[in-house]
This record gives sequence, structure tokens and C-alpha cells, in this order.
Amino acid sequence: MQIFITGGSGYIGRSTIQALTRHGIGVTALARSEHAARTVSDHGATPVAGALSDTDVLHEAARRADGVIHLGVDYAEGTEDVDRAAADALQDGAGSGPYVHTGGVWVYGDTDGVVDEDAPLSPPRITAWRLENEKRVLARAATGGHPVVVMPGLVYGHSGGLAQSFFVEPGRTAGAVPCIGDGSNHWALVHVDDIAELYVLALNAPAGSVYAGVGGQNLPLADVTRSLSHAAGCPDRIESLPVEEAVRRMGPIAEAFALDQQFSGARARRELGWTPTRLDALAELAQG
Repeated sequence: MQIFITGGSGYIGRSTIQALTRHGIGVTALARSEHAARTVSDHGATPVAGALSDTDVLHEAARRADGVIHLGVDYAEGTEDVDRAAADALQDGAGSGPYVHTGGVWVYGDTDGVVDEDAPLSPPRITAWRLENEKRVLARAATGGHPVVVMPGLVYGHSGGLAQSFFVEPGRTAGAVPCIGDGSNHWALVHVDDIAELYVLALNAPAGSVYAGVGGQNLPLADVTRSLSHAAGCPDRIESLPVEEAVRRMGPIAEAFALDQQFSGARARRELGWTPTRLDALAELAQG
């Protein structure tokens, strides 16, 4: 089996390439630079030169593969349009083969306790663009396509991810890790190696399926930031920020960090046999 992947040189992509190769699956990976090509090659994939905007490249690479995992995102101007065109090209190329698209649980907004994939959608500004694109992707199931959407929680592990960039690194500089609000809101967390395994399993999921990729770790932000303060080298030094101030410092992503989200992730366990094994997020986050 041969899988084409976008975003392979990124944080989740590197782990996903390794997961695919562990399962004996060959991987080709989009690479928009020499550095990206070296990265995907070092992790076990054959690079395909091109960017997400190169729809002809995407179509041909998907056509040559047995399935596609779309992890890449271009956060430059026109993110929504680039993602929509890329998804169309990849699905056209994949035909009836599996196409796994990346979403994210932030599109659900605040949850009322622990919820699953059928919860109401209420995205913050930074992810609102995903809704129409994901609806368009899933609509292909009715016309012979094989779309599956994986919606990761907040991904951590191996000293990477958004928590590292927006909390640990600023904490090292300032001597205190920021905490948005009073810390009572929850983050739905998943280890990068566990979400990579879910992407592999999703290749065999029924067409039209949606899976929340969360590891059952719904932790209060106060506990998370306390662990991150240890990683930043300023143990238990926390700076509480109102949401408005956090947005000023971090940008609109702060509104997403401030969400109160809890997810079960039971559907992926039940339907795909997904078994997350990295379940002590606080300990790993503290190690940095």
C-alpha cells in the first residue's frame, strides 16, 4: 500500500510518516523546500516537490497512491481557499480511495461537559473557515468518494506542539507561563504519536466518518500550565491573563486556548480499535 501525505515535514506529519512505515505502508510526501524534502526523507517518506497551491501536483500524487492523508495547512493569506482547492485536487486524484482530511475539535467551541462528534459546532474565529471545507469534503461520500475527517485535540509530545510555542517558550523569556482566565476551562489533549496512529487507522474507516482524535485527557488549564511552568524552567510561576490581554499577546488563537472542551474519543476506539497509550499528559508536558 502506498499513501500520499501533505504536511509530512510538520509536527504531526513526521509522527504520521513513522506510524505509516511501522505498519509496512509506503509513503510519498509533499515537500515545498529542500529542507522539507530532507525531513520527510529522514522520516521514511519519498518527497514529492510542490506546495499546497500546486493542485496539478497534488492530483497526480494522489492518483498514483492508494490513499491520501491531508495534514498540510498554508497559514498565509487565503488559507481557506488554498485548503479547499487542495482538498478538491486530492479527492479528485484519489477517486474512490481513502482520503483522510484534518479538522480539529476547536470547531465545536465550548462543550457542555464531555461530548462526542455529534455535538453542536461553534468555532472561534481562527477555525471558523474549516466548517464549509469539511462539509464539502464529506459530501464526496455521496458521489463515490471515500472521505474521512480526523479532528485532533490539542496535540502535545516530544517537546513540540502549540503549548510549547505559545506557553513554554514565552514562559522561559518572561519567567512565568501564561494562563488564560482562571484556568478552570479544560483542554482535550492527545499525544502526537497517538494521533498519528489514528490517521493510519482512519484509512480503513467507512466513507463519511468523523473522528475526534482525543486521548481521554480532558485537563483543567490550571493543571496544564502548572506542568508547562516546569518545562519552562519557572516551576509554579503562572501569569493569569484575561482573554483580551491574551489575544493582544498571542493573536486570535488565544480565543481557542480559552475554550472549555471535553471529549470522549470513544467512537475511534469503538469503530477503529484506536488505543491511545500515552495517557500522562501532565508528566510529559512538565518534562519539556
